[in-house]
Amino acid sequence: MRIDILTLFPEMCETVLNESIIGRARKAGKVEIVCTNIRDFADNKHHKVDDMPYGGGMGMVMAAEPIFQSFQSLYHSEEPKPHLVYLSPKGAAFTQEKAVELARLDRLVLLCGHYEGVDERVLTEIVDEEISVGDFVLTGGELPALCVTDAVCRMLPGVLSDDLCFREESHFSGLLEYPQYTRPAVWHEREVPAVLLSGDHAKVDAWRRVQSLLITMERRPDLLSEETLSPKDRKLLEKHRKNS
Repeated sequence: MRIDILTLFPEMCETVLNESIIGRARKAGKVEIVCTNIRDFADNKHHKVDDMPYGGGMGMVMAAEPIFQSFQSLYHSEEPKPHLVYLSPKGAAFTQEKAVELARLDRLVLLCGHYEGVDERVLTEIVDEEISVGDFVLTGGELPALCVTDAVCRMLPGVLSDDLCFREESHFSGLLEYPQYTRPAVWHEREVPAVLLSGDHAKVDAWRRVQSLLITMERRPDLLSEETLSPKDRKLLEKHRKNS
């Protein structure tokens, strides 16, 4: 898969993308990530890419043409148009389901806005969808683009050591993840749950499922409403209530 990030701050993106799991995946050729500087496509000597908004108002708006030209530079006219996502507070909420969907693409382009946003006309002409990473506003789209890139890349073949590394995590299955523990077995007089030390994989799996259900009920009941509880889940919860 190839991911392109159109940004005014490519160095900022590269600093993050060269580290940890994603950095190793890039070096190993598991994913290709290219950061393109939109300023390189400005048609003025100062590489200015923004201007005052029509109608007045505070701030500046990114101009359409440099964005359009930077996107056009990514592919030849005879090639299929890459899927272009604009990171915007007005976009649809980014979810694990959307990350899975984007991970199936061969090409993905992420457009980072800045200032007061982007000229609406270029969005209408080339953007396929707008995505928001939360109900808040940032100074630019770089951090959201990095979040999307990380979420997508970690599900690509060979990026993580095993698919189970992400299949049992929060949100992937519709539930929040169960608690995790490591050595030592006792820390600050707090003990690891005995079932995790039992060596009984069936009991461990049942405990983890119950914990996921309970945590989701407590913290994100809205997620549980979308999760159809199986008869086995109901039985596990009933057994837990009797034992607690």
